[in-house]
Amino acid sequence: MSKKTTLGLVMVAGLWTTACATQDYVDKHVAAVQTQVTDQQTHLTTLDQTTQDALQRAEAAGKLAQGKFVYSMVMSDDSAHFPVNGSKLSSDEVQRLTDFAGKLKTDNRNVYLEIQGYTDSTGSPDWNLRLGGDRAEAVRRFLSQQGVALNRMSTISYGQDNPVAPNNTREGRAQNRRVVVVVLD
Repeated sequence: MSKKTTLGLVMVAGLWTTACATQDYVDKHVAAVQTQVTDQQTHLTTLDQTTQDALQRAEAAGKLAQGKFVYSMVMSDDSAHFPVNGSKLSSDEVQRLTDFAGKLKTDNRNVYLEIQGYTDSTGSPDWNLRLGGDRAEAVRRFLSQQGVALNRMSTISYGQDNPVAPNNTREGRAQNRRVVVVVLD
């Protein structure tokens, strides 16, 4: 064989060996990247499904809430007297709630009650949040004693948030010490 042929074969063999090493290198790195891409796609698919599930639940809740408000009953200091720092039901409140429970029974509708407790702005926000909850809970317990099913009632406290009157007058504070019973169908 001539030197040129031998040199050509050596060069071809060298290029072939280099190509194989390059191909192995590329295959290894591409496989690693492909695995990462597949993992990310799986993660995104899971997140996308979770997002879709959450969206469907939110849309269903929105459909349930639309047009379901029936009426509300407000119990505040001007019609029923909550003590300034208390949640005990007065005799006026007891009578009003007794009448309300009777109306619910007479109507014989499957309604849901959201009992919202509020306070005036005197006291700390934490105290007012707890006091609003105590007032709402007192109403819930009384209605339960009157035969309203517990699974048809929930309570929430807004404390001093969402006042209906200014808190800088005695009359305004009295109006803000209230419980609102929202009747939902």
